[in-house]
Amino acid sequence: MNQVTAASQHEAVQGLIGKPDLLTVEEAKAMTLPRMTELFTRHLNPGQLHFMKLLGFHKVKIDRAEGMYYYDQNGRAILDFFGGFGSLAFGHNHPRIVGARKKFQDEQRQEIAIAFMSQYATALAHNLAACSPGDLDMVFLGSSGSEAMEAAIKVAERAAGPKKPKIVYAENSFHGKTKGVLSITDGGLYRGEFKLVENTVRVPFGDIDAVENAFRSDPEIGVIVLETIQGGGGIIQAPKEYWQKLRALCDQYGVLWVADEVQCGFGRSGRFYAFEHAGVVPDVTALAKSLGGGKAAVGAMIARREVYMKAYGTPKTAMIHAMATFGGIGEACVTSIEAMNILYDEHLIDNAAATGDYLLQKLEELKVKYPTMIKDVRGKGLMVGLEFHDFSKTVPMVLRPVLAVLDDKLKGSLPGFVGSHLLRDHGVLVAFTEYNRNVIRLEPPLICGREHVDAFIKALDEVLSRGIVRIVKDFVKAQVK
Repeated sequence: MNQVTAASQHEAVQGLIGKPDLLTVEEAKAMTLPRMTELFTRHLNPGQLHFMKLLGFHKVKIDRAEGMYYYDQNGRAILDFFGGFGSLAFGHNHPRIVGARKKFQDEQRQEIAIAFMSQYATALAHNLAACSPGDLDMVFLGSSGSEAMEAAIKVAERAAGPKKPKIVYAENSFHGKTKGVLSITDGGLYRGEFKLVENTVRVPFGDIDAVENAFRSDPEIGVIVLETIQGGGGIIQAPKEYWQKLRALCDQYGVLWVADEVQCGFGRSGRFYAFEHAGVVPDVTALAKSLGGGKAAVGAMIARREVYMKAYGTPKTAMIHAMATFGGIGEACVTSIEAMNILYDEHLIDNAAATGDYLLQKLEELKVKYPTMIKDVRGKGLMVGLEFHDFSKTVPMVLRPVLAVLDDKLKGSLPGFVGSHLLRDHGVLVAFTEYNRNVIRLEPPLICGREHVDAFIKALDEVLSRGIVRIVKDFVKAQVK
């Protein structure tokens, strides 16, 4: 009788629950690509695998990551200009962050201590208040950008009061996929057929006249929620005058401004918050992504004290939206505390501004070199959008009328082809955007240097130099291999 059978019989005799067929950590680490594909299809998201296969991403198994690079199953370095949608300000496995987490574990410090005050959650809240301008100094800690934005909407709605229940949001906005913020996320794909809240008003992004008209015509509007830089919308900015006028209008009409900085905040734009470029301060803001140092899931809502106290400032109301079980968890807070210190110790906000300017300059040069392919280059700091023309604009004039009728169906094809070639032929990873599918999104870690920009530009130049016909042919050829 083998040991497994003997153990099973012993468990049956003792009335113990038998162990299912579980994979171990080492087995997960050693998993082959075919086995990963099988389990991903069976248990995770078979539809998503379809897009991975189109781009050739399904052929990559990441074995480890360090600094600006992933390393695949063959030891090939992959330059990360994706950055986890802005989640990797410090690159992969920053040694100080890894060290802080290891020390926390070695000293067996508390993780979940919600019955007591946490020195780590308290310190992180202090740090966030110290980095925030004006009187943004009351903090809610969570585990994601969606959770942080849910907290932001709730605190603003309660502070605005029941007589001003309506919330303004912008076209092409993305604020998260949880049910509450999905109501102010302007994407049919994400909204699906869910029953969402109806106390919302939609305006064009960057149109201050539309905002003023909404405020003037509807006294029930109490909150406006805007990404300072739209990420999913294609890296879209509004001029600083827009934000200054918005602040004045909110004060005039008694509307609370919630600035979503989940993606554009934490130094990515070249300031701690992107709204600081306009010299204004919102009533509530939210951070996540890189706040977790690339090693922990951390989100935070930061509100003006007056707003927070109006919503939750009494013993009777204090627990209406208190932190959840994993909000302010010990090691996650320690990770964020160390990350915030690194952000300033290594001058990464300044580097984001300088290296971002250099990246934009080099992309502008490629735009001049490839005018029929590149339509626009835009961004702030290391949050950059590279927009390609519709497919019909990239072909000779005589073919454009024929292809123009297919532009909508082909939207996103050229960025997809380019992104696929960058990964396959040059070991460079880029991202895409939700609403304008013609945009490649570039959000490399804030440790990115000029040498990394040069490597990326050299790779992109080589791919674009092939011309549209060869780019398509090479992509099709890769699909049939």
